Order: sequence, then structure tokens, then C-alpha cells
Amino acid sequence: MKILLSNDDGYQAPGLLALHDALKDLAEVEVVAPEHNNSAKSNALTLHSPLYVHDAANGVRYVNGTPADCVHIALTGVLGYRPDLVVSGINNGANMGDDTIYSGTVGAAMEGFLFGIPAIAFSQVEKGWAHLDAAARRARELVRQVLAQGLDPERPFLLNVNIPNRRLEELGPFEVCRLGRRHAAEKVIAQPSPHGTTMYWIGGAGLPKDGADGTDFHATAQGRVSITPLHVDLTDHRGMPDWAARVGRFTEAQ
Repeated sequence: MKILLSNDDGYQAPGLLALHDALKDLAEVEVVAPEHNNSAKSNALTLHSPLYVHDAANGVRYVNGTPADCVHIALTGVLGYRPDLVVSGINNGANMGDDTIYSGTVGAAMEGFLFGIPAIAFSQVEKGWAHLDAAARRARELVRQVLAQGLDPERPFLLNVNIPNRRLEELGPFEVCRLGRRHAAEKVIAQPSPHGTTMYWIGGAGLPKDGADGTDFHATAQGRVSITPLHVDLTDHRGMPDWAARVGRFTEAQ
């Protein structure tokens, strides 16, 4: 088995190194990760400047691009083979609810999924890497079970996994759940720049708006490891009949 491993915190991030160590005896693991932190880059691809692949001293490869860039160029030319699984993480902080839209960690995994390859994104709920060893153990457990049950190339999946920052013996079981929702982000931070202009910093993520039972927020708050299957169809299927009627009225009014 072959695994492509990437992340959004950069090729030297503790979460990536811990996950690599946890998976390397399960499969042949190749790392292609960003040179620098690329949090909140989502699925962005670099189209108007060249990308370079470098070999690091520890044997991994890093790219001067986004997480999606790393997976994209790995799959379309750098690796020279098609991996069985794409894994991203472990991210320094949660990717739950609305976070998944912005997440570079999820974006890297999603890029693999878009190529028809099963993919998993792993994140720790709190920043700071506390109990990272436990998170890596649980990530390894999930990957091992997935590989043991077999991968169907005709049915790729995309999983978003969030692991509480707890000791291994304090972590609850895996729980399959839906995404919750957050309140709007905190207010933007404005500061004077050294040149006399105003510079702005994006505020922190809001508190959970929908953290009800059955959501990723609720599961991780109870100490469980949340698993949310994702898909990329953004179509509002329930709204389609209403919009079809509206468009019909547009046509009648012409």
C-alpha cells in the first residue's frame, strides 16, 4: 500500500512528522507538503507563478505552494505512481463545522478525493500540539482499519477527522457525525502600520452556533473522535424546485 501524506502547517510541523511516524509501518508513505504554513488556503491552486519541489534533509519533499498544490503536482507528475490513500494532517487546531470550507488540511485531502483517491484529513481540536502522540495513535488506528477493510477504487471517500487533545486513555471512541456550525468570526483587528496606513488582521473563529448532539462539536466536547464523511457537491438540491419556478416567472415576464 502507498500513502501520500501532506498538510497545511508546513513540512516541518510536529503534526505531520508525528503522523508520518505513526503510518510508516502500515504502508509506503511519501510526504509532499508546503514549505511554509498555509492555513486557511482551502483548495487554492497556484496558477500564475512556478512551483518548485525540494528535498528536505529528513527525506520528505516540500513545495513553495498551497496544500492543494502539493497533492495536485504529486498526483500529476512528481510521484510517478497513483497512491492508494491520501492523508492530510495532523493539523494544529480544529477543522469542524464551517472551518472545513477554509481549511487547507481538508483542501489537501479533497484534492486527492477529486482525483478519485480515498482521502482522510486529521486535525487536533486545540492548538499547541498537546497530547500529539495520542492523536497520532488514534489516526494510525483509523487508517489501519480502513486499509484492513479494503479500498474500493470505484468508491473513493473523503473523511474529516477531529481528535480532542487528550491522553490516549482519555480519548473516547470514534463517532460518525455531521458538521456543526459556527457563529460569525470575531471582529477584524485593525492596527496602524509603520507607514501610517491601517492594516487588518482576520479575527478568530466564532464559537459553535450548532453544537447539538450528532455534530462534530458535540462529539469532540465529549472526548470522542469525530469522523465526518464529506462530499463536494455544493448544489442546493432542496432549493432547485423553487429556483426553477422563479426562473419560469422570469421567462414569463420577458
